[in-house]
Amino acid sequence: MKQPVFGSKRSAVRRLLAFVTTACCVLSSAYSQPGGYSTQDKRAIKLYESGSTCMQQRKWACARGEFTKAAEADARFVEPRLMLAEMAEQEGKDEEAITRYREVVSISPRFFPTAQLHLADLEFKGGRYAEAEQCYKAFLAMEQDPVRKSRAKLGLENCAFAARAIQQPVPFEPKNMGPSINSADPEYYPCLTADDGTLIYTRRVKAPEIPVYGMQEDFYISRRGPDGQWQQSRTIPTVSDPGYNEGAGTLTPDGRFIIYTQCALEDGLYAGKARGLGGCDLFISVRVGDRWSPAENLGPPVNSGAWESQPSMASDGRTLYFVRGRRTGNGVADMDIYTSRMQDDGSWSKPEKLGPNVNTPWQEESVQIHPDGRTLYFSSNGHPGFGGLDIFMSRMQDDGTWGKALNLGHPINTSGDENSLLVGADGQVAYFASDRPGGMGDLDLYSFELYNEARPLPVSYIRGHVTDKSTGAPVEAEVQLFDLGTGALATAAYSDPKTGEFLVCLPSGRRYALNASAEGYLFFSENYDVAAGKPTAPITLEVPLSPLTSGSVIALRNIFFGTASYELLPASHTELDKLAGLLRANPALRIELGGHTDNVGSDAANLALSDQRAKAARDYIVATGIDGARITAKGYGETLPVATNENEEGRALNRRTEVKVL
Repeated sequence: MKQPVFGSKRSAVRRLLAFVTTACCVLSSAYSQPGGYSTQDKRAIKLYESGSTCMQQRKWACARGEFTKAAEADARFVEPRLMLAEMAEQEGKDEEAITRYREVVSISPRFFPTAQLHLADLEFKGGRYAEAEQCYKAFLAMEQDPVRKSRAKLGLENCAFAARAIQQPVPFEPKNMGPSINSADPEYYPCLTADDGTLIYTRRVKAPEIPVYGMQEDFYISRRGPDGQWQQSRTIPTVSDPGYNEGAGTLTPDGRFIIYTQCALEDGLYAGKARGLGGCDLFISVRVGDRWSPAENLGPPVNSGAWESQPSMASDGRTLYFVRGRRTGNGVADMDIYTSRMQDDGSWSKPEKLGPNVNTPWQEESVQIHPDGRTLYFSSNGHPGFGGLDIFMSRMQDDGTWGKALNLGHPINTSGDENSLLVGADGQVAYFASDRPGGMGDLDLYSFELYNEARPLPVSYIRGHVTDKSTGAPVEAEVQLFDLGTGALATAAYSDPKTGEFLVCLPSGRRYALNASAEGYLFFSENYDVAAGKPTAPITLEVPLSPLTSGSVIALRNIFFGTASYELLPASHTELDKLAGLLRANPALRIELGGHTDNVGSDAANLALSDQRAKAARDYIVATGIDGARITAKGYGETLPVATNENEEGRALNRRTEVKVL
């Protein structure tokens, strides 16, 4: 697959320009041989030197012609064959390069040992794994450089893996996403909202006004229509800047925030405008209603003088994964995946490199953290695979480390470069970019059903609408989901101030406490139990927030006690801490904690139990430092039901702790 600009693969022209340096190294190696050249034929030497002059002048056809004549003049003249092999390899003429490299190693295998490594790579790329294995072993027998030896050892692992995996293809039926999304220009790096309703991706378009490159990358957005089909995509004017390359974005699950890459030509400068800390930095923009804000640089420590790109935001809205690399004259090297977490004050933590099960001494890129928060997809050429960049997945272990990388297999991965993978929230459908035959031109976006073993944990979502209970007006509120098992924040979002809408993810296998809060209001409380192994159906939720006025009442749905007990369970602490925070933020606020039960048991026992439970909740809050005079505790028993007591669902609603503003 062709590589987008935000990757590091060089164009054919740039590879040929860089080849001049490679050629100088080969010439130096040739002159170091005893007697100078590997031939005594003066005519052959003259032709070879003429070809070298043409190469230094970047006259490729001339160089190729002279080297060919030099090789024909002496059947054992190594240097011109080596140069022809290098030129063919740089131009993507693999079979021609293989022929020439075979001639080199058959004439003098030790003349230029690295020829064995080049030949091995090309044989491997062509699917000739046995031949490639022999070449890698021959190279290892001669080579001393530890970096090149490491590369050859990885090549041997690739041979063993590919020979086995090619016989066990995985299900893969990609479908072009059609003219609403794709065009004759390249499209790549898709990102989706959790409801699978909004798609944003990168398109490379012609831009003659930009020097050197003559093109730029911009964002396009498409929304799924009522019929389930993607609507015609369009640009995002306030995000796409005509003076820069923008792309490789990541959306928060609700689609309100986008973090993306913006690149300039040199050190963050383009057309005299200072934008970043390095050649590529990460920027953020927020959507309010249908409008996107001007982008802001995330700044240090996420951005640096290095090359930052290809971000992926976790569904918690706080954990960011991205790729950092070292810029070189020929592209970007030493690309690894990093993570940084937003702190409570809005700053970002120092980025940390992911461990060796993900990052290798080679290249890692195109990262996606799935909305389940535990499954990572990325591209790498440093793990055993089919050559080039392959797509891998890794699962987070219980101790927070990443498990062994799993190659997604053939034919998803090939001998070329694969990246740009995105897996939807449901885990069943994946998206990627490819220049395979039959497309609309260059790279197109495709979708396919992901086979079971490569799927993440199922994820559903809650789509809600936050309003003022008194007026019905939309309210901008912070919506948080806490894992009731650990008390940790699982995900967070802000409702849109213009519409009150929000969306948060629900990974399976956990119990959640949902809190929605805004300044001047009592918070809203609800809880959800999501079964392991399969997602719940998407949930639609109305969230009316009660103003902090006398008489306002809310039910705390995440206060839990043992059966017939007033001992608070640990899962209650998150909600009670939230209430304590509300009291701290509003020093004049006084409340009543009311305990309520269902009708099971005697009236007297229920009244006593409800009173004890209300006091237990009060005692916990007072222990956090809140003045006890501000909190009244009272039990109401079964006297104020809010639902029927004829079934368990109704009785569960009646068993509650309420907050009343006094």
